[in-house]
Amino acid sequence: MRRFLSFRDFDWTLLGFVMMLSVISVLEIYSATKPTKFHDFYKQQIMWLLGGLVAMFILSVIDYHRIIDSIHWIYGFFLVSLVAVLVVGTKVLGARRWIKLPGGIHFQPSEWVKLVLILAITRYFVNLIGKRLTWPDIFKAMAMVGVPMLLVLKQPDLGTALTYSPVLLAGLFLGGIDWKKGAILVLAFLLLGTIAFSSGKILKPYQKARLTSFMNPDADPRGTGYQINQSKIAVGDGGVFGRGTLKGTQTQGDFLPIPYTDFIFAAFAEEHGFIGAVIVLLIYFLILMRLIQNAQTAADLSGTFLVMGVVAVLIFQIAVNVGMVIGLMPVTGIPLPLMSYGGSSVLFTFLALGMVMNVRMSRFVN
Repeated sequence: MRRFLSFRDFDWTLLGFVMMLSVISVLEIYSATKPTKFHDFYKQQIMWLLGGLVAMFILSVIDYHRIIDSIHWIYGFFLVSLVAVLVVGTKVLGARRWIKLPGGIHFQPSEWVKLVLILAITRYFVNLIGKRLTWPDIFKAMAMVGVPMLLVLKQPDLGTALTYSPVLLAGLFLGGIDWKKGAILVLAFLLLGTIAFSSGKILKPYQKARLTSFMNPDADPRGTGYQINQSKIAVGDGGVFGRGTLKGTQTQGDFLPIPYTDFIFAAFAEEHGFIGAVIVLLIYFLILMRLIQNAQTAADLSGTFLVMGVVAVLIFQIAVNVGMVIGLMPVTGIPLPLMSYGGSSVLFTFLALGMVMNVRMSRFVN
């Protein structure tokens, strides 16, 4: 049983890299929204970052084993929350993603579900260690992730639903799935994905358009291809050193859509150029390497699975968002971790980092 945790063993290096990106985020949100009615958004981002820091430190001292042991109750609560969103959620622009709480607070359970699934998949596969994965084992894990994914797709929120998939993939990989079963699953997913895309019963027409427009954005430059075209123009416009803060023609000229959320990397690249973009990607690389190091040195398998689940989600979000910005991936509305504006995304990231810190600090407990 653990006696105490000491913040002396906190991963301060990791936190330093995280804070670098957080500062860059606030500055870029300030720059991107300065000439708009959203010019105060950077202040809200600061408040969410501070709240995220507090939540991270609190979660870092709560025994992650206790949380994992109680995850079935937490999982059930969030399933009920996702159903409640569909029934009584606040509808904005045709989508129900939030539950309005007293005090004007909007609760978005779909973002929190990412962390819940990481913990649930961790418990599930750790209990199977030493046993060859069977098809029933795999199907149970798929159902565990698939049910909340379908509920989120119904909101509809394709981007957030897709972020659940790397949790399952990480669990299957670390759980020891053999290559034959893995190959069968890949083929099955491709087949089911094709059927789902063609049927029109799962994806909305605008979601289909988003998934295909990146391949030929010039086919509809003022419609489905507009966002990708403007993003690529912004990135190219930055050149090597960028146009400078508050000087982006695409960003400040209001051509680049939502430059403070989904396309914040494009806005940053326009203002700070290739050099600035490489520096941001390098910081992400250092964060991911630090996380993987903490996974490798975890005190037990639960810690390893948990941290690698966080790594899988972050890699997926970074790859999809940056790929979207440069026209290599479809526009799915997936935020860039630690940079995009948004309370739910910030809180998820810092809570996930709090769990990672907890795993790290547990190594040094007597």
